[in-house]
Amino acid sequence: MTVQPAPDIIRVLVVDDHPLLREGIAAVLEAQPDIFLVGEATNGREALYLYRDLQPDVTLMDLQMPDMDGIEAIHAIRGEFPAARIAILTTYRGDVRALHAIKAGAMAYLLKSSLRKELLDAIRTIAAGKRHIPVEIATELADHLAQDALSPRELQVLQRVAMGKPNKEIAAELLISEDTIKGHLKSIMDKLGANNRTHAVTLGIQRGIISI
Repeated sequence: MTVQPAPDIIRVLVVDDHPLLREGIAAVLEAQPDIFLVGEATNGREALYLYRDLQPDVTLMDLQMPDMDGIEAIHAIRGEFPAARIAILTTYRGDVRALHAIKAGAMAYLLKSSLRKELLDAIRTIAAGKRHIPVEIATELADHLAQDALSPRELQVLQRVAMGKPNKEIAAELLISEDTIKGHLKSIMDKLGANNRTHAVTLGIQRGIISI
């Protein structure tokens, strides 16, 4: 027989494709008298199905998952349940995907490295209808939002650099001069705070600006 939590208990759904992280969260929640883990999902599609069945008070959502990522899942869930209270789980402090998730309606930002310290406070905060975004994280997100405002052309250039293409080939593909490519690369590195083109690609991938 399934154990049902009391009406005043915060019901939590955890969504992450890493079993060890889900197990760790479950172990922390198990010791809390006011929080109950009602379900676990391994990807965004499962999260949507489970949310429909369980309608938890709080959902902890990883951003990078197979078969519908966290941002798609947030859009899908809030499309059906506008009052859904969702906290994002991410590895990177300034991940652009986190910005997209917050714009999609996520109420909390949790670094996986800080879960042991912040998890419980975050769950209780957003269960009460308030946001949980630490000041230092909010500042970094704002900084990255400004830095990551790459133009469509700069995104095209950076994506091709990530594919290992030299300036000459990129220039030919985009029908512009090599000097223009160099100008775009300088602008990209300035905006991302990168030391060189390889560093710019690394930052672009980490922050979700480009993919490979």
